[in-house]
Amino acid sequence: MDAGMKTFWRSYLTGLQLHVAIAEYTKVPVTWNDDDYTPDVNKLYYIQEGEGYIKVGNRKLYPKPGDLCLMPADVVQSYGTVGASTYGKYWCHFTAKLNNLNLFQVLETPTIISVSDHQSLKSKFERLIHHHRSEEWTADLHVQAAFLEILALFLEQSEQVGIHTPASGSFEKMNVVLAYIEEHLSDNMTVDLLAQLVHFHPNYFIRMFKNTTGLSPIQYVNRKRMDKARQLLSFTSNSISGIAESLGMDATYFSRLFKEYTALSPSEYREISTK
Repeated sequence: MDAGMKTFWRSYLTGLQLHVAIAEYTKVPVTWNDDDYTPDVNKLYYIQEGEGYIKVGNRKLYPKPGDLCLMPADVVQSYGTVGASTYGKYWCHFTAKLNNLNLFQVLETPTIISVSDHQSLKSKFERLIHHHRSEEWTADLHVQAAFLEILALFLEQSEQVGIHTPASGSFEKMNVVLAYIEEHLSDNMTVDLLAQLVHFHPNYFIRMFKNTTGLSPIQYVNRKRMDKARQLLSFTSNSISGIAESLGMDATYFSRLFKEYTALSPSEYREISTK
């Protein structure tokens, strides 16, 4: 994936909606088998022992211990055993939506990857399972955090990740806009200006932008400014008024908007983040 597309996906994935339906470790029985079914959830298998097969679309594969397998939703699949030495595996079922599209309708990934750090991934799955079973009121937050680590690892260690969408031209145009926003956070950016960058009518541009990022253009610009403000407050000694000016905002409006995004004033945030 080239640098421009990485910038696009870094922004686009902030709109990802995840739900982990189940997470477990199972030593499957010899009767573990199903043919030509179409799941409505994505599945991850992390194979620890044994042998068996999976079939995704027309490809029949034989994952081995140490392999991490992803089987996307809405694709015809099969699985089964090949002998008495059956799979022992960590596994989870999950949904991952980007603007009502399954993430893996948009991203084209391998079905199987070989993991480089088995102990680390095993620890992540155990943490995921522990929190999924937990009744603590914060359990869902921990589940999301643990699963995101697993998903990020799968994407990072995939040798090739492609874009699989008929709207790839629109993705490229949105990438132009997102890159411009990143480079001009201190400028006054209007919807008309951003729409002109890609030669779209402003009304069409607003719809396309929201379909891509889940936010209106102004909401997105403000969020990127607040992200930048958090970095500056944490890692520089710049004054709050100076930070506001560097983001093209007056200090009063900046402080109010920052508190809306973080529930803290800029000075409160700086005090906490620098401890």
